[in-house]
Amino acid sequence: MLNHWVIVPTCLPLVLRRCHACASERFRASGKFRVNANHKLIDAWLLVLCTACGETAKLTVLERVNVRSVRPELLDRLHDNDPGLTAELLQDPVVRRRNRIALDWDNAWRLDTGGSDHLEREVIDVSVRFAARIPVRPVRLIAEGCGLSRAEVERLITEGKLVSAVRLSGKLSSDFTFTLKR
Repeated sequence: MLNHWVIVPTCLPLVLRRCHACASERFRASGKFRVNANHKLIDAWLLVLCTACGETAKLTVLERVNVRSVRPELLDRLHDNDPGLTAELLQDPVVRRRNRIALDWDNAWRLDTGGSDHLEREVIDVSVRFAARIPVRPVRLIAEGCGLSRAEVERLITEGKLVSAVRLSGKLSSDFTFTLKR
């Protein structure tokens, strides 16, 4: 029987970027946008706050874009400070690359395993689904979901009792499956 695990974000991740005021490297998203129109051109920024000093920084969302080329629903979401849009934009690789930022997902997600009835079985087949692109080490997920230590999971991998079509070392942010034989 295939078990389904889901990695779910619990809050917005921290933004990794250097603060100009205090040299801290962590910002939290305020959930607010600033929109500025100059004749037919529009700029939009996501505002983030330094976790150390509270200084505000702007992450560019739109830059010198013709107003008519922006979808009206996007404009409405920007004006309404839509929290869902904040989450979408932080995950958007174009926005992250344009602003030269990275995301810190520590303590911003949880693993839903659907219960612990699978722990007693000899063979466990698990499908892991990511609700958002959260980079996580599969060894950590498997250890947390099966109630094992990370060293025990590493040992099971080297013994061939824990197998997957994807490489379980490193970080993943896309769906995968694995089989554990005890």
